Amino acid sequence: MGKITTHILDTAAGCPAAGVRIILSRGDKILADCVTNDDGRCDNPVIEGNDMTPGRYRLEFHVGDYFRQAGVSLDEIPFLDIVPVEFGITDAGAAYHIPLLISPYGYSSYRGS
Repeated sequence: MGKITTHILDTAAGCPAAGVRIILSRGDKILADCVTNDDGRCDNPVIEGNDMTPGRYRLEFHVGDYFRQAGVSLDEIPFLDIVPVEFGITDAGAAYHIPLLISPYGYSSYRGS
């Protein structure tokens, strides 16, 4: 059964990023809205099963709020506020793991396993 999962690591603090809001959408439709746990993951897959179809998806990671809550001093308009990761799914039966490595001034993402 196909699924989308994610894992967020705060590379500046050297720890999982807990409490990050994540929104998954396809086109104009929001498919999921979740918050990461103490391990930087959502408690369940972001979506799975019949909710997955081939197409273009977008994950929005609300990292500005996370850094503010963590006590990081940010400008009034932070350099990174919402990090978008857009990706395509061709096999709706496959597992897509999309990790995000963040700091207040940079990020990296990739297809994990």
